[in-house]
Parts: sequence; C-alpha cells; structure tokens
Amino acid sequence: MKHPWSSKAEDALIRQGRQFVKMHGLRNDFVIVDGRKEPYRPGVEEIVRICDRREGVGGDELVVVESPRSEAQAFVRIFNPDGREAEACGNASRCVGWLLLEESDRDEVRIETLGGVLSCRRAGEKRVTVEMGRVRTGWQEIPLSHEMDTLHLGIGIGPLQDPVGMNIGNPHAVFFVDDLAAVDLTRYGPKLQKDPLFPEEANIGVAQLIDPKTLRLSVWERPGTLTTACGTGACVAVAAAHRRGLTTEKRMTVVMAAGSVEIELQGKDTAVMTGPVEVCYSGYLPVIR
Repeated sequence: MKHPWSSKAEDALIRQGRQFVKMHGLRNDFVIVDGRKEPYRPGVEEIVRICDRREGVGGDELVVVESPRSEAQAFVRIFNPDGREAEACGNASRCVGWLLLEESDRDEVRIETLGGVLSCRRAGEKRVTVEMGRVRTGWQEIPLSHEMDTLHLGIGIGPLQDPVGMNIGNPHAVFFVDDLAAVDLTRYGPKLQKDPLFPEEANIGVAQLIDPKTLRLSVWERPGTLTTACGTGACVAVAAAHRRGLTTEKRMTVVMAAGSVEIELQGKDTAVMTGPVEVCYSGYLPVIR
C-alpha cells in the first residue's frame, strides 16, 4: 500500500493553499502570510482554524503582510486566535521586520500597523530592534471608560491592586508586585482583562522590579492567554516603572518566561525594543472544501 504522504494528488491539493512561514519571538509564535502580490482576506472562521493548535498550524496570532499604505515597506495586519484584529504586537513586529530585512538586504525597514509606523533594524544574528513608538498615557488614548488618573487606576483583585494604565498601540494595565512567582495570573487575568474600566479590554501585566535595570514580567494577553513573552507589555512595564518612580534607568532588561528583551526609553515617551527571532518552518495552508 502506497503511503498517502507520497501522493502527488495530495501534494497538489496542499499547494493550492497559501504559503506561510511559522516564526516565534521568545516562543510567542506566529503564522505569517505574504499578501502583497496576492491579497489575503481570511474570515474569522479561517483565522480561528489556522491558529488552533490541534486542527490548524497553531499560533498565538495570524499575521498578514500587505502592500504599504504609506512610506513604509509593508502594512502588517495582526489577528488574534479568536479572529479579532489587534493593533500591535512587539514580537510579531520583530519577526516581520526580520523577514523584510532579509528579503531586502537592508539594515533598516519600516512597517505600518494599526498602532502606527514602526522602524526595524538589525541588531545581530536573528536579533531585531524595533522602535515601538509613543507610549500613550491619556485616559482616552488607552482607552478607559471614564476620565481618571492613569497612574493609579484603582482597580484590582487579590494581590493585584492599583495598576498603571498605558497604550503602545494596544491597551495595557501594569501591576507591580513584590513576588511575581507568588501570583497566579491565570486566576486573576481573565477578570481584570474584562474589567468595565476597559471598553476594548486590556492586556494585564504583572511586574516585579529585581533591580534598577531589571524587571521580571508576566502578561495575560487579550483575547485570553498567558503568554511566554509580550513585546508591547515589556515596553509599557518599563515606562510604568518610570512613571511610578521605581527606577530612573533608561535601558532595562525585561525577563519573561521564555527569555528577555532589552527596552530603552528615548525622549519623553518613546520605547525601543531589542530581542531575538526564530524561524520554525514554512508550508502551505490547506484548502478546506
């Protein structure tokens, strides 16, 4: 009996689907599709299936690279596993930035997202620096459901109390604790994510200051996952530590479950992130008939 994997018909069926590359940044993984020459507009059901780790390729997000709409090299769309579109993702930006850098043989490229235009440049072997843009602190910019001091949001559950509210293309609430290991974020994250204060929900970060130059961080991300690393979360955690007066260091290492990134605050409110990327494999999305 001939093995089905050797079937030319089966191979032809697979190759009718869209080509993708699977990448990760500190185990935050993405299914990336190039939609520049041939537009790709997946529906919610297709996005959910692709990101499903049992029935699809599996990934934290589906990323579609489109033709630029401005002076950037590409426009990047980011979809969560529930099909909703996200404004920004730091780890995905590093991965797409690396692909474009390799493709163009440049040392710097610009990518446009719903959260703004980001500059990406080489920082070593499979390391990318991304200028993540302005960290926003206004209550309407986060956004919150009503006007208040974003340095002290005044909400909380259990050991997580009184976070800092910020936005760097997506909304975040950052809680500071003395012992991150003692906090079960899977217990508190889902409730805090959907707090009425956040009309668009929020990513929930829990940070512990190790020393003036080092933060330990865990993030519960929209739509509802405990991630091994969060690039935007790392940026706002450093900015929040500055706003709270916990450190004056402009360059900090943020340590997460899968590794660390370097965050630098430039000027009054701009965050720059440097971290690794990895290519997992490439393939073709199957055609569902």
